Amino acid sequence: MITWQCLTFDQLSTFQLYQLLQLRVNVFVVEQTCPYPELDNKDHAPGACHLLGYQGEQLVACARLLPPGVSYDNASIGRVATLQSARGNGLGHDLLSQALTHCQQLWPQQAIEISAQAHLQAFYRQHGFVTTTDIYLEDDIEHVGMLRSV
Repeated sequence: MITWQCLTFDQLSTFQLYQLLQLRVNVFVVEQTCPYPELDNKDHAPGACHLLGYQGEQLVACARLLPPGVSYDNASIGRVATLQSARGNGLGHDLLSQALTHCQQLWPQQAIEISAQAHLQAFYRQHGFVTTTDIYLEDDIEHVGMLRSV
């Protein structure tokens, strides 16, 4: 069973922040062999929240929820990551469902915009997103813009 927490930057303990950054670096930098600046000053933006999914004491999933005006005119979800050993049983869908629920609670009646890795378009479509851009490169990985309307 996964226990979910949605916390602002100031609510994160030092250990939770360590776990969060460790998971994101392991997924985005190590697994995807993509050296990029993980710390982009958005984690502590006013209104930013971090969704954390724990299995016992182990952080197995995370996502960053940003209010309108930080990355896009709309609210956004990013840094969506799951622990490699925890994949294959729907955790990604559970994570995105939780992220959408929290976004709706935090920013009611607000569309959600994302920059999705192109190969994950079908995954995001299952959650109501539509592709809004052509493929573009972000950190040498193909991405597309996607939007989930209210």
